[in-house]
Amino acid sequence: MKLQKIGLAAIGLCAAMSVMAADAVTDAMTAAYAPYRVALFRTNSNAQAESEQAIAQARQSWQALMDQFASRPAAPYDRDARFADSLAQVAAVYNAAELQIKGRNLAQAHETLEKARDLMAELRRRNGVITYSDHMNAYHGVMEHVLSEAPKQMGEAQGMLLLMASVGTLDFLAGRLRTEAPARVAADPAFAPALQAVETSLLALRQAVLQQNVTLVRVALDNLKKPYSQLFLKFG
Repeated sequence: MKLQKIGLAAIGLCAAMSVMAADAVTDAMTAAYAPYRVALFRTNSNAQAESEQAIAQARQSWQALMDQFASRPAAPYDRDARFADSLAQVAAVYNAAELQIKGRNLAQAHETLEKARDLMAELRRRNGVITYSDHMNAYHGVMEHVLSEAPKQMGEAQGMLLLMASVGTLDFLAGRLRTEAPARVAADPAFAPALQAVETSLLALRQAVLQQNVTLVRVALDNLKKPYSQLFLKFG
């Protein structure tokens, strides 16, 4: 996806009126999202036993959500003809990932699990619901674009300028991670240092790009993902 499209989508997300976990279904999805985040983290960490435990917990939590709401969703999802199908699609992703984990294909399972994040986000989006996870996802989308494109951009004549544009988008989205944090998240003692680590990693990248120091840029890029992953694991 082009960065411009990602950036416009992120800005549109932030401009939209949000419904912060104001209904029973969204609350249940938020709760079920916690073991899903652990499954993503564990598969990305090449932890076999922990991945097996995490995907089992994620599947159990999602099945409980389906049992409660698939046939009788609360507003605003009660007007969504595709609601039950979306829940089933997420369940299918979990099933596929579980088979891959059991086959010790953790990297593949991680990529499979990423699809569930998109399915849940789309389900909320078409029902006019925005949660903190959507702000986390917006930052993640641009971050992954930067990590993919920056190595190629640095070999181009205007590469550093292009990279700085991406850093500006990340700056904006990191600000939303702070300002859009729900009260329960902001009050958690672990939140401020976790977010500060994300901001510090981004500042290091900005300074390296301003210096046009390719070596420092590469180091900063290598250090960009870990603090985000830690923030996502607990609060995403």
